[in-house]
Amino acid sequence: MTNKYSTEEKIKLSGFNNLTKILSFNLYDFCLTFGDDQKEEYINWINEKYSAEKIIDISRDICKIIDSDVISESKMNFDPVGASTMTLMSDAQGGKWEEVKSTPGYSAHLTKSHLTSHTYPDASDPNGICTYRVDFDIATCGDIIPLRAINHLFEAFECDVVYIDYVVRGYTRLANGKKIYNDEYFNSIQDFIDPKILEDYTYRSDLNIPRDHIWQTKLMAKEFGPERFVFSKEDVNRPDIDEKMQNLYSEMKEVFHLY
Repeated sequence: MTNKYSTEEKIKLSGFNNLTKILSFNLYDFCLTFGDDQKEEYINWINEKYSAEKIIDISRDICKIIDSDVISESKMNFDPVGASTMTLMSDAQGGKWEEVKSTPGYSAHLTKSHLTSHTYPDASDPNGICTYRVDFDIATCGDIIPLRAINHLFEAFECDVVYIDYVVRGYTRLANGKKIYNDEYFNSIQDFIDPKILEDYTYRSDLNIPRDHIWQTKLMAKEFGPERFVFSKEDVNRPDIDEKMQNLYSEMKEVFHLY
């Protein structure tokens, strides 16, 4: 699709930007453990490293990156594993429909934007392959562009397999009254990912339906050494490490291809 507007040119809208933009960032982090004790240590470690409190901090960073204000937050750690957070946010750039003489929370709430996260640690694989899955969903209404947050999510987590989905819905109007159904034109979600980050991924797959404003990118990490995956660095030189690494990459490929 040809971009009718330059990157420097602002699209002049009539009133508030009513477009809804939804970014879903689904990642898997893989780890190799040896024995039940290591599995338990892994679960305890991952629950501490990515507790609800830690993920709320990541969510706040995302809000800064995409120019949004935090209105309210909620968080929950689950027993035995997992965490969930929700951040209600607003478009920091505002809009004419936000000029409401009320409390700041009610005024900003009109932008209807939120960020949710859910985590899913799994240490039940009989071969000791542990996975940590995170779902980040950013739903915005207004001038916020959630795709700006992608690089920070790669930096905040160890992403071995990644699914990224982006959908734009609704319409807004130009100053002349004409409806537009998207205010950001691009070819692929990969356009927003730092090339240095992409270098770590051998498998890159796009499934895009731009006419319907649907984009998907899937990534799987290239073959790193066992140092990246073992829970204990002492296990790098185990005699069975090559076999374990083959099992791990088979598991990663299965998750990537969904079969």
